[in-house]
Amino acid sequence: MSLAHHGVLFLDELTEWNRSVLEVLREPMESGRIIISRAARQSEFPARFQLVAAMNPCPCGYFGDPSGRCHCSPEQVARYRSRVSGPLLDRIDIQIEVARQPTTALSNRGPAGESTEPVRARVQAARQLQLDRAGKPNALLGTRELMRDCQLTSADQKLLERAIDKLNLSARAYHRILRLARTVADLASADRISTQHLSEAIGYRRS
Repeated sequence: MSLAHHGVLFLDELTEWNRSVLEVLREPMESGRIIISRAARQSEFPARFQLVAAMNPCPCGYFGDPSGRCHCSPEQVARYRSRVSGPLLDRIDIQIEVARQPTTALSNRGPAGESTEPVRARVQAARQLQLDRAGKPNALLGTRELMRDCQLTSADQKLLERAIDKLNLSARAYHRILRLARTVADLASADRISTQHLSEAIGYRRS
């Protein structure tokens, strides 16, 4: 975690990691530091990283696949997914389910996508907006700063509250959705968070 400070920590096959190891991620994801205690000594290391993780939907990897190849029981799927705790998932802002691509798509290049350079420029511009506004990236905004920089209309406030109730999300998730919506708005060079920006941020929590 400390080696990934100011970088990306990528965990592939997330559910194959020991649960006790994964639980150690929780505090550093909040505080940006990790403290290791041994007997009477204690050491602190910086650990402000961006966590990226990947996992299969079930033990065989085909749950929900149109081919019907998955024969995992509901109990097996639930046990497999429970290896990643709710509190850890609650700290992951974007959760996306990616369907298996058909074989034909692998050999078909299709239309050219957006090149890296304009994406890089858009991200840099969004980050600069955040630094100019608050002196820090949106991920580090405190509660008061969120209330100042992530104001919603009354209709959007009700939309967010309904989403929190419907998806059974925590107060932590509430604030994380606001930060993400502010970032989506910054990428669009928008002064305020719109319904579209908020809906997109909420959508990343529905997987």
